[in-house]
Parts: sequence; structure tokens; C-alpha cells
Amino acid sequence: MLSATLGFLAAFALIFLRVPIALSLGLAGAVGYAMLVGVKPALSMIGMSAVSSTLSYNLAVIPLFILMGNLIAGAGIAKELYRTAQAYVGHLKGGLGVATILSCGGFAAVCGSSVATAVTMGKVAIPSMREFGYSDRLATATVAAGGTLGILIPPSIIMVVYGITTETSIGELFAAGVIPGLVGIVGYSLAVRYTLYRRPDAAPDVERASRAERRATLRKTWSVAVLFAVVLGGIYAGLFTATEAAGIGASGALVFAIIRRMPWREFLRILVESAETTAVLFALIIGAKVFAEFVNYSGAHHGVLSFVQDSGFSPAMVMLVICLIYILLGCLLDSLAMMLLTLPMFFPIVVGLGYDPVWFGVMVVMLVELGLITPPIGINLFILKSVVPEVPLGTIIRGILPFVLADLGRLLLIGLVPTLALALPRLFF
Repeated sequence: MLSATLGFLAAFALIFLRVPIALSLGLAGAVGYAMLVGVKPALSMIGMSAVSSTLSYNLAVIPLFILMGNLIAGAGIAKELYRTAQAYVGHLKGGLGVATILSCGGFAAVCGSSVATAVTMGKVAIPSMREFGYSDRLATATVAAGGTLGILIPPSIIMVVYGITTETSIGELFAAGVIPGLVGIVGYSLAVRYTLYRRPDAAPDVERASRAERRATLRKTWSVAVLFAVVLGGIYAGLFTATEAAGIGASGALVFAIIRRMPWREFLRILVESAETTAVLFALIIGAKVFAEFVNYSGAHHGVLSFVQDSGFSPAMVMLVICLIYILLGCLLDSLAMMLLTLPMFFPIVVGLGYDPVWFGVMVVMLVELGLITPPIGINLFILKSVVPEVPLGTIIRGILPFVLADLGRLLLIGLVPTLALALPRLFF
């Protein structure tokens, strides 16, 4: 138990010293393992972990979904999604904010990345909202919150990493993320309306689009609907696996990019960017595997589970403490670092208490999602700051508070009613 505690402290210290996350986890795990069993067994474990992690067939999902998301972002589909949502709901009070949330959800459904969603939709939505007189506070906060949907609405790269790390079905995780994702869209839309209730001057009225304009914008977004239906519909119907769906999705995105005549220079940039992102994620998975081997060998999770069971704490109380720890860590750590650092300890405890691993995966992703917009580390806040550097960071942070409350409400709802997350996995799998 002491060795595991020291290992966690070492990993935390390295991460706070800005050592790359993969190296922080790998070093802490390797040194801790060597202290327990010796240097030679530790070196052998590192080699075996690297090979076993990267040879997994399921890992092919990661580069394919990353490529699909980058191709879609490069093809300019985000702008058409936003125009469609704007045409249908833009005339409502705060309609452009709601349109931004809806288009973020639609883009996330074929992108799988929070960063890509926030950057792309920030460039598309914020200029339009400013043009119609929306305040910077509301515009930036809406995009920052809407961008977090990229890691919950399937296909989600974070869910893939969770599934591989915990050996949980990726297809079931994707199905489990749909309803909480829709709840998130509703919650964020209500946060927009609440903001306008408190500050009516933050968003003026916008003229209603004609029926012809609505039909014209809807025709331009058919490609997103088709790709989403094929990728996720195929998984849920049992026609192909998540890996095969990722391949089909990437191929479909390539076809759309060709139809839209994407320049070769842009296509090559996307390939390089996808390869770089994949390499970073693979390194993270290897580092997390090494750290998990150390934690498992130390037996720390068995000790914690025995302590919890002997102490008389209810499973619900333990889960509440775990959620509070994630919320606190979300204020301090990067999302992937937070998840990969804690799963080796928390996952066996949660499963040992009888909780469903798919439901816990959704809870973890929502907690990570909350961390993306929680100061002071919330990465989406800084992404929006880079998109609109003239807007003070404090303005973005003040605007995000209603959306944080919406996230907390959704966490409470899914925590108290697990069926909302588990209904679709039980239906399709």
C-alpha cells in the first residue's frame, strides 16, 4: 500500500513539473515495479506492456476515428451544421447559443474529439454570434461547453481509451454515451436560457429563416447524418465491430473530402496531424499500462477495497467520494492524465462494489468532461482564449459557470438513474 501511495505521489509530482504524461506514468510505474521485484523483471514488464498494448486489435479504432474527425473538420462540414441549426432555432431567444450547442453535438457525433470540436466550432460560431450582437461572455462560454460533447457523444476517443484500459466493450460504451450526450445538449441549452434570464441584453432577437433557407441548409448536411447513421447504426445493429466501423467512417470521410475537393496540401496536413495525435495517445496508453501493472502488483486496490468493505461505507458513499476526487482533480490535471492515473486504482474498487463498468465509464467521461471547463486548468477555456485572444480569460470563466452547474445536474441524474446510460447497451448488446 505504501509503495502504491508513493507511486501515485511521484506520478502527480512529475505531471505538475510538466513532464509529459506518458513519461510521468511510465517512470513512476517502472521505478515502483523495480523497487518491488527488481530491475530485470521491471525491464521485462515494460517491454511486454509496450508490445501487448500496441498489438491490440482494438487500438486500430484510435487512428481511424482521429483521421475521420480531422477529415470532417477539414472538409468544412462544421460550418454547414451551424447554418442548419441556426436556420431552425436561431430566431428563438438565445437561439444562436442553442444552435451552437446543437451543431457542437452534431459535429461531435462524427468527430470524437473535444479539442477539435471546440476549435472548429469556435471559428465558425463565435464570429456569427458576435455579428448578431451576442456578448463575448455568452458566445465563448457556449462554445467551450458545447465542445465538451466531443468526448461523450460517440464515437469518442476518450471512451475508446477507457474501453481499452479497462477491457470494457467499446460498442457498449458508445451506446451508453448517447442518452447522457442528449441530456447534456438539453442541459447546456437550458444554461443558455438561464444566462439570458439573468442578462437579457446578452443576446438580441434574430430574424426567423424562411422555409426555403431551412430546406437549403438541411440538404447540405446530409453527409453528416449518413456517416453518423452508418458508423453507429452498424455497431448497434451488430453488422460490424467498432474497429470496422472506424475504418468505414474514415473511408466515408475521405470520400466526402474528395467530393468537396479538399486541397492536397490540406490532406497531407491532416494525415500528419492524425499520425502525431495517434502517436501521443499510444504513448499514453503504454505509460498507463506500465503504471497499472505496478499498481496491480502492489495490491493497493485490494487493500482499499477490503478497507471499504470492512469500514461499513455504502457503495453509494464510496462512489460519491470517487466523484468528488475526480472533480477536484479536474481543476488541476489534464483530462487524459486524470483518467489514466486514477483508473488502475478506482476501476477494480468500483467493479468490486458491484457497479456496472459501462455505467462507470460514462460517469468517468462526464467527470472528465466537467474538468474540461473547470478553472483553472480547463483546457477548453484556453482553447477558446486562443481562438479569440482579445477576449479576457476571466470573461470566459464567468460565462461558463451556468454550464458547470448543468454538468453537475447531469452527473447527479445519471448517477441516480443508471438506466439512462445502460438502456441502449442492454437493448443492442
